[in-house]
Amino acid sequence: MSKNTTFLVTLSLLLLIAQQSLAGKTKIHIPDELDDVVDDEEDEAWKEWGKKKSSSEFDPPPDFTKLNPEQIQAEMMKRQFGPVFGFAKLQPGVKRTKEMVSEIAMKWTKIARTGAIEAKFMGFDLNTVMVTMERGQDAIELKEFLLDQADAYEIKIGEQVFRREGDPPLEEVTEKLRGRSDNGDKASPKDDHSHQEL
Repeated sequence: MSKNTTFLVTLSLLLLIAQQSLAGKTKIHIPDELDDVVDDEEDEAWKEWGKKKSSSEFDPPPDFTKLNPEQIQAEMMKRQFGPVFGFAKLQPGVKRTKEMVSEIAMKWTKIARTGAIEAKFMGFDLNTVMVTMERGQDAIELKEFLLDQADAYEIKIGEQVFRREGDPPLEEVTEKLRGRSDNGDKASPKDDHSHQEL
């Protein structure tokens, strides 16, 4: 057999195989009239997608006359819906640079996002990080998140100050540190740049 004959036989076999495989496939006809078709594949989440969520669940406030001040503050924080900002005081007695405070703020922002807390942290001074949130109802989660961070000592959200249980107020700790520095430590008040803005 010549090369041309072999080529023609191979080509005709390939065409025959392709024709049979196309003939085996049937086309699906979709009619234009779909009035009688029921589409029940959509779930409720898909139907609600893109709609503004209304707060249909009304949680009436409790009787404040029977609550102590801490419980009242907790109830007020649950009902905060607007933007919130606050400050996190860092552990006292640690020398930091502007870059270190910025790194702490960036780290907290990234970690908070993984926990679905939409908060932005920014270095304020060498001992303080400022935090802003668009959704105030997440303030309790923000407080718990910050108190879990080793670098944070005290958190102030609005007029409320939070710290770990058993920790003394920040003013007492800074006074003790200043007392030590006055008794012969290297640091002097002239060298204290802790309130220098970033």
